[in-house]
Amino acid sequence: MLLAVVAFGHTLWNGVAEPGHALAFGVLVTVGELARWGSLPGEREPAPLGAAGALAYALLGRSGGEATTHGVLQVVTVVAAAQLLASVPHTARGSGPGPDLVARRVLAVGFAAVCFQPLSHSGRSERWFGEGLYFALFLVLLLALTALCEAVLAALTATTPRPFGPLLRDELRALIGIGSAVCATGAVMALGVAVAGLWALPLLCVPLLLTQVSFRRYAAVRTTYRQTIASLARSTEIAGYTPHGHARRVAELSTAVGRELGLAGPELSVLEYAALMHDIGQLSLVDPVPDGATARLPAGEQRRIALLGGAVVRQTGVDTAVAVVVEQQADPYREQPTAARIVRAVNAYDDLRGEGAGGPLGALEQLRLGTGRDYQPLVVEALARVLARGGLTSVGSG
Repeated sequence: MLLAVVAFGHTLWNGVAEPGHALAFGVLVTVGELARWGSLPGEREPAPLGAAGALAYALLGRSGGEATTHGVLQVVTVVAAAQLLASVPHTARGSGPGPDLVARRVLAVGFAAVCFQPLSHSGRSERWFGEGLYFALFLVLLLALTALCEAVLAALTATTPRPFGPLLRDELRALIGIGSAVCATGAVMALGVAVAGLWALPLLCVPLLLTQVSFRRYAAVRTTYRQTIASLARSTEIAGYTPHGHARRVAELSTAVGRELGLAGPELSVLEYAALMHDIGQLSLVDPVPDGATARLPAGEQRRIALLGGAVVRQTGVDTAVAVVVEQQADPYREQPTAARIVRAVNAYDDLRGEGAGGPLGALEQLRLGTGRDYQPLVVEALARVLARGGLTSVGSG
């Protein structure tokens, strides 16, 4: 906020340099922010076109072969004003971007402008890198540093009660996807306008717009897919085989433990889906297990239910990797993949945390006693850390 206020004051006092360029990039960022696709699970950049346009303006040193004169504070002014303007309709619908996201965007773009604009205005960037390949590599390096800066800010401002290291790792992994497209498009926009002028902007926006449309469709399919799996998981609760909310609790806690252990992307998705459907094999039982607590059953019976569950999952058309995790959740942990180890430990915790086990602490103690064969020690300790940060009572109930 302080940076934005200083930038607005400086721009109002000194006037807008090259108002045509400021207006063009301001409109581009505004349109990109208006076209944001909402907050999708696991998606770090909901407005890629706006982000690319902001980065391009920060890295703009020439337009149509002529040197530009806008500075760092004008870049911050244009980006902040565009975001404020675009946030009005989103906020009216109750879906506006959070202040942390807006702050990260302004600070990251300001960082890129501070690294580039002084070098461009002094002519040192041309003397050091020329105007060809080396200059393009210089822009790529600046964009990589800017992405790292934003990832650090995102990890520092995250509301999730997790250590900084795993949060930063997740943010850096997220850059491989749409973040790479945003950085590449920003660099190409800056280079294109430098040669052809503002006429290059509409043409260079097309690839990212097509990517955004494709991602919207993919996200819709993924959302429907997850809803289908969640509905299948609830079938055991509706039939009275498992307690209400058991599958959801196991899925949420398993995902948190998976992140604690460094899982990300497709691995987390497989883990979540397997956790949701881990008890679906109980539908094949004639007599329900008391309270659905499979952790109290003999090992052979647990494996039989797990195999039945895997067979059901395979019939639903869900990813085979999910069926494998469901089938192997009752095996000795040395024979299990990481996802199956997590699901088994978290399911046992949720089954054992009742009064008979002495509550959450008693359930954890029983898991620790079973680390010789049934539960991997690393998974149990990761579960303990997640529960400790969220509060053993609050996470263990609900």
